[in-house]
Amino acid sequence: MSTYVVGDLQGCYKPLKKLLRKVKFSVDHDKLWCVGDLVNRGPDSLDTLHFLQDMGSSIQLVLGNHDLHFIAIHEACAPMRSKDTLDELLGSPDCQRLCDWLRTQPLAHYDSVDTNKGMENFLMVHAGIAPHWSLQKTLDLAAEVEYALQDSNYKKFLRNMYGNTPTRWHDQLEGMDRLRVITNYLTRVRFCDEIGTMQLTVKEGLSSAPEGYRPWFEYEQITPGTTILFGHWAALEGETGKSHVHALDTGYVWGRELTLMRLEDHQLYSIPS
Repeated sequence: MSTYVVGDLQGCYKPLKKLLRKVKFSVDHDKLWCVGDLVNRGPDSLDTLHFLQDMGSSIQLVLGNHDLHFIAIHEACAPMRSKDTLDELLGSPDCQRLCDWLRTQPLAHYDSVDTNKGMENFLMVHAGIAPHWSLQKTLDLAAEVEYALQDSNYKKFLRNMYGNTPTRWHDQLEGMDRLRVITNYLTRVRFCDEIGTMQLTVKEGLSSAPEGYRPWFEYEQITPGTTILFGHWAALEGETGKSHVHALDTGYVWGRELTLMRLEDHQLYSIPS
């Protein structure tokens, strides 16, 4: 049995199938982890969700900002944007079922895998975590957003999750401000400063860091013995400079590559766009 983690799919169903064939993936024996942004920007969001849902217990995913955006549009809590490619998915007869399935998915996933180095602990999020968040704090705060998504009043969260404020985490935050900043770290952050103040408008590579800001993964993370898996930041082209932090979004939807990593030996497999 092998466990693979794949970068942002963004509705690229056919390339996903091709990449899984390349590694001889078996739904009966292997596991597939997805770092989020399953839908949007690519051509086949509906087929992608059908395929992933049909994998049953073989699939493990976390939600990305595009997944949350799809849910909000479907629930009439946010408008479509000009670059969205969600028409087929939104018009599907089973859109509600797929939306409800996504609402039950986590924003952070932690598990151990038996690798060639022994048991290795993995934390998977879509975008990142705040400086100085411990592993347990990350999972606990993610669970707060997960609860809000599954609560009977979930549309309140969807209507209020957009926005760039508050710009950083502090323990006294309450209500929607608290949920929004957690969501922004887990699904949107790229650059922040040493106290966690996020800069959410710059989306380019490492050389574009505003003065006083660095990539979130360059600060101390209180996650000893934990390997971090994330997507979201295609401009990194899979490079973080950190042996325990792996960027899986290699920009297939932008004309580059779709990438899988086998967790047992950290072997990478890619196909070009």
